[in-house]
Amino acid sequence: MGMNEIQGYASFFMTIFLVIMLYGYIIHLYRSEKKGERDYEKYGNIALDDEITSTPVEDKSASERYKEENK
Repeated sequence: MGMNEIQGYASFFMTIFLVIMLYGYIIHLYRSEKKGERDYEKYGNIALDDEITSTPVEDKSASERYKEENK
């Protein structure tokens, strides 16, 4: 088994691993949006509505969100 063959197997398995991780992340986003935990569409509009007078996406501060998540 040469080095090229090992690199080929490593590349194949790394690709499979990354595809599984991508689908897992997509499922996580879908489920958390369905549960109402986050509205990711609001985050997508940040780039379109980028002004100093824009309203925040979330009203809670980072410390409040951290406390709620770790209850």
